[in-house]
Amino acid sequence: MRTFVAGHEAYDETEFAELALGIDIELFRGPLEFETNHERAAREDAARDVLQDLREQAWNGDEIAAWDSLYADALTRTVPFLRAARDLQAGTGAAA
Repeated sequence: MRTFVAGHEAYDETEFAELALGIDIELFRGPLEFETNHERAAREDAARDVLQDLREQAWNGDEIAAWDSLYADALTRTVPFLRAARDLQAGTGAAA
């Protein structure tokens, strides 16, 4: 079964959510695979700009932008499991 949102085909659940909500999840959360410090800085800079635009639209009365800004802001506080596991080094935890 194929799923379409606003004329665009969604190939998986994540893409469906992105199309339905209008939010690029990876932009705010970060990719699940490795990214360099330069790539991360560029992504975070772009995310800050988009989040600022959403907040301005929300301030001007756009309720959808207000909800999108809350969702995007929450995504910036998440850490993908794979990145967290990769960054964790053996012998550095509380049990070490």
